[in-house]
Amino acid sequence: MHSQKIFKAFTNSVRQTALQMVTAAKSGHPGGSFSSIDFLSVLYLEKISKNNAPIIVSNGHISPAIYAILAELGAFNKKLAIDEFRKDESIFEGHVSIDVPGVYFSTGPLGVGVSAAAGLAKAFDLQSDKRPVYAIMGDGEAQEGQVYEMAHFAAKYNLNNLVLLVDYNQVQLTDSLKNTMPIDLKKNFQAFSWNVYECDGHNPNQILETVNKAEANTKKPSVILCHTVMGKGAEFMEKEGVAHKATWHGKAPSQEMMVQALKELQNSKEDLAILKKFIKKLNFKALKLKIPKPLAKIPGIKIPKPIVYSTDTLTDCRSAYGEALKDIALQNPSVVALTADLAGSVKTNKLQKVLPSHHIECGISEQNMVSVSGGLSRAGLIPFCSTFGVFMSSRAKDQARVNDINQTNVKMVATHCGLSVGEDGPTHQALDDVNAFLGHPNTHIIEPADPNQCDKIIRYIAKHYGNFYVRMGRHKFPIIADKYGDPAFGKSYKFQFGLSDRLQKGDKVTLVAIGACVYESQQAINKLNRFSDVDFFALSSLNHIDSKILKSIKKTSKLILVADQFVDTGVFSVMSNALIHNKVSPKKVSYMGVKRYHRSATQKYLYKQARLDSDSIYKQIKKFI
Repeated sequence: MHSQKIFKAFTNSVRQTALQMVTAAKSGHPGGSFSSIDFLSVLYLEKISKNNAPIIVSNGHISPAIYAILAELGAFNKKLAIDEFRKDESIFEGHVSIDVPGVYFSTGPLGVGVSAAAGLAKAFDLQSDKRPVYAIMGDGEAQEGQVYEMAHFAAKYNLNNLVLLVDYNQVQLTDSLKNTMPIDLKKNFQAFSWNVYECDGHNPNQILETVNKAEANTKKPSVILCHTVMGKGAEFMEKEGVAHKATWHGKAPSQEMMVQALKELQNSKEDLAILKKFIKKLNFKALKLKIPKPLAKIPGIKIPKPIVYSTDTLTDCRSAYGEALKDIALQNPSVVALTADLAGSVKTNKLQKVLPSHHIECGISEQNMVSVSGGLSRAGLIPFCSTFGVFMSSRAKDQARVNDINQTNVKMVATHCGLSVGEDGPTHQALDDVNAFLGHPNTHIIEPADPNQCDKIIRYIAKHYGNFYVRMGRHKFPIIADKYGDPAFGKSYKFQFGLSDRLQKGDKVTLVAIGACVYESQQAINKLNRFSDVDFFALSSLNHIDSKILKSIKKTSKLILVADQFVDTGVFSVMSNALIHNKVSPKKVSYMGVKRYHRSATQKYLYKQARLDSDSIYKQIKKFI
């Protein structure tokens, strides 16, 4: 341990910076920042500066502490952080941001960061990286269900490289831990089968000794309960923290309070000189994330030849997904699959059988699965995480949103979407799932038209950087054929995100179909006397409508859009926006989608009830021509 004098000078200076940041911004979270600064400083000075280990701060609101420590270590200009904290879209956001040098993962919603850290730890295990992974969490954060999911996951996979430090100041946003929701962290983590340690979170020697013990214990993940006082180091906050009052959780002090506290924290000229010399010798190198541009090709990824299903094949897209994923993973060690107790249903079991080490079963914990995927991605792996569409888009939406903010490389593949789920009933009908991800600007939404296109899509997203949400149904249906009777998405077909596929030229009506509705639409066209009446498109990239379709609508002035989604959401909204923004005004429009929840029935019956079947589409075409 470095000398007490250096440590005191360092933490005094850090507290001064953090206090000035919050006061200048007139907002922020000084209480938890001050209670965390001592054990964070030990980590940075004694561990991270030497082993270059990653740290994810799950309680991202303590950003003043993190930014102040990084500034003290020379990662960026201290005055810049003070002046720009929480202001005018500065990188120094209110919650820790990856735009700040030294930050691995942007956090804010509690519980997400610890799962991302567990993902990093799992990635290091697969990559034989011997570095520890540090995670920071507030005590009240442990009330989040996702923390429980993470704890079980870390224990199952024996993530002995994961060291979690808890700021145990016993104060939450509105009140004490006891009055808000009393929990026994020690007993909880013991029940999770973790190593549990405790220390005085303001005693640097105790902190370092405890971290060393945790790192030396290679049998289980470890948690360190750092007993702290909210606001430690500033008298006006500390006295409230001792009484377990939440006064300074998220409140900026007055200018007068700050001035008085700065006096209390003032270092002597001699100490400042010693500290400056020490920092220079430490030569800390802050991580600067290099995030590829969306859809950039990922170097080193080998994509094997696609599987082509003949037109006499009857299968489902989820089986095609499983086969493609298995093919890709066998040639690329960086590809891993995750699921939440649904391997057989989402077909990741195909990979599991041949490459069990790269199949990560998360149990019934979709939130943890998606955040773990974010952590795996940050370590350079390519995670494909799969569950049913209803769970991916509702239970794990917040986690997917945080991944979106972090610009990760997570491939979310959801099956059993729409009325295709059939007998499972309305609780399992993912009908608004596209809408859930349309608000994520760094997430690309895709739905394959048939198993052949699904195969090409999975290979494409494995090779291209970014977050993807690929949705597909449950039922089997025939392969889409071209006008010659060959597979429309066969050997020569190349998927390109953002481009639709014209399956037939026509001049009287524009028909755009998505997913399994492409087959139903093709069957409807086949009933017509003149196929050339219909300009027919399969739309697979659901974030926007491309120019080919818009030109067609201008020409025909009639549009039929068919999708197994709620009619007032998802791709229907995307189409409406595209028509408005591009000043395209068709004379006739029919949006054929789902208008209500449907009870359990076969997929075929449900498609007929919702007018997604070929007969209903045929009748609508006849009305328009």
